[in-house]
Amino acid sequence: MKELDYINIIKNELDDNTLLGDDCAYLKDLGIFITQDTLIEDVHFTLHTITPYLLGRKAVSVNLSDLAASMAQPNYISVSVSLPKRIKESFMEELYKGINDVCKKYGVKVSGGDITGSDKVTISICAIGKKDSKYISSRSYAKKGDYVLVTGRFGSSGAGLYALQNFLYADNKLIDAHLNPVPKIKEALKLKELITDNLAIMDTSDGLIDALYKIASDSKRNIEIDINKVPVDKELIEFCKYNNLNYKDFVKWGAEDYELLICANEETYNKLDKNIFIPIGKVLNKDTTPYVNIKDNGEIEKITKEKFDKMSYNHF
Repeated sequence: MKELDYINIIKNELDDNTLLGDDCAYLKDLGIFITQDTLIEDVHFTLHTITPYLLGRKAVSVNLSDLAASMAQPNYISVSVSLPKRIKESFMEELYKGINDVCKKYGVKVSGGDITGSDKVTISICAIGKKDSKYISSRSYAKKGDYVLVTGRFGSSGAGLYALQNFLYADNKLIDAHLNPVPKIKEALKLKELITDNLAIMDTSDGLIDALYKIASDSKRNIEIDINKVPVDKELIEFCKYNNLNYKDFVKWGAEDYELLICANEETYNKLDKNIFIPIGKVLNKDTTPYVNIKDNGEIEKITKEKFDKMSYNHF
């Protein structure tokens, strides 16, 4: 089973599942967004490829990335850590140095948490952000004619992970993209000031195609993009050329880029800096069985539910 299968079970078992579906839940009565992500040793990281300091940074950053996708100003986190007996005191010191440095950068306070024993290192963070815009985002808000926009570059994190897993040389830019992601808080807050309607946004934590298909599916709209318009690092192309790999595979399916994918109407699009919010496609017609078309030099790859289920990242 995959993550979406478990989510569907959870939705079916709850009497009220109206807050489920997006990476952040909007608690309207409190005026806040809330999210939680968990990183588990040997599932999301290994201790021989990441330092405790970078693990602390990454654990906070991935949660703040979800808040960015809700255009929320991050305010608080709580941190729960589970540690095996083999872990030394210095591990916890370095972990919290990483946590503190990211919190300091974005004005976030640690409000508590929990510490337990376990067989594997696990860090779970709940992040809370304030809503201060009259508009909100959701995967289900994409509309026909919307421009599909992205922030930043794609594929580098996936290539960095591939290099670490296969003991290959890679430029530090690729390794850093995987181990030390930067949440797009600044870009999200800029976007918040310019939007003219509710809009669809996701972060690309599970990959570009993952985010595209989930927005298409939840919005019941087809989406088409040009893969050659997606920005990439030259170091990614060089790495793939040297190792006889297709860099576009990392761009499409490589996870943990933590960029933003945005579907915005023309009025909002015309206000945006296209050097920051880069157009790569359009939202198409309504469809009960939505798909994503990937254009590539005259050829089109159609991402249906069957192909998505086969290719998408499996947390289990």
